[in-house]
Amino acid sequence: MGRGVGERSPPQLCLFRTWALSPATRMMMWSNFFMHEEDRRRRAHGARKARMTPEHEGKIKLALLLTSVGATLAVLAVGTEFWVELHTYRDNGSAVCDAAHLGLWKMCTKRLWQADVPAGRDTCGPAELPGEANCTYFKFFTTGEDAHIFQRTTKKEVNMAAAVIAVLGMAVMALGCLCVIMVLSKGAEFLLRVAAICFGLSGLLLLVSLEVFRHSVQALLQRVSPEPPPSPALTYEYSWSLGCGVGAGLVLILGSGFFFLLTLPPWPWGSLCPKWGHRAT
Repeated sequence: MGRGVGERSPPQLCLFRTWALSPATRMMMWSNFFMHEEDRRRRAHGARKARMTPEHEGKIKLALLLTSVGATLAVLAVGTEFWVELHTYRDNGSAVCDAAHLGLWKMCTKRLWQADVPAGRDTCGPAELPGEANCTYFKFFTTGEDAHIFQRTTKKEVNMAAAVIAVLGMAVMALGCLCVIMVLSKGAEFLLRVAAICFGLSGLLLLVSLEVFRHSVQALLQRVSPEPPPSPALTYEYSWSLGCGVGAGLVLILGSGFFFLLTLPPWPWGSLCPKWGHRAT
């Protein structure tokens, strides 16, 4: 049967009847609709969260705690300038001696009193001793200039590579932390594998950055300026910032392995440890 000219379709008729009601009734209907939608979303979110057992969530939090230790060490390493210390020798016939320490972004030269240097030490240091300090940021990323330390010149390409790789590692590590937060808040367990890859890659990038920085130190010691005054003899030693970087890389890789194990189904472990596998299932 055809519909007459004045007749309305069911959706139009429903909309017409809705607007024909009083404003208070319409507002009540819309508020009930939004409350129903919000309740439906909460139930759906609760159903997703219910799939994750408290035991599994606790293991994820423990792995996150481990990686947070690695993240703290990584931030401490990248943000400080005690990656390597350069020392001159003490037998210079003066009451003071020179030392320096540098990192990815900044270098500091210090003039130390000979009396403050520990007895029995041939070189000037350690750089943590109080003294007259002169700290400057590297100009690799701004003007493109090389830095000069004790009549030696840095090789900016290698220093820039070490810094860029470290920053990439930090960015990937932040992405991994975001994935774990999404897993715990939204129940998106498929992001655990992404987090494992991110943490493993960030740890590997940090270790590569350390190796590139080591090459930059070797290049610095070899690039002696021929201009006077003559360059002093130097010794070097890696300091605590670089140790934090090594620890951060290893801890992040270990945390990546833990997250990857959490993504595996329980059945492979049942053949190795029947009691554990039976409990997991």
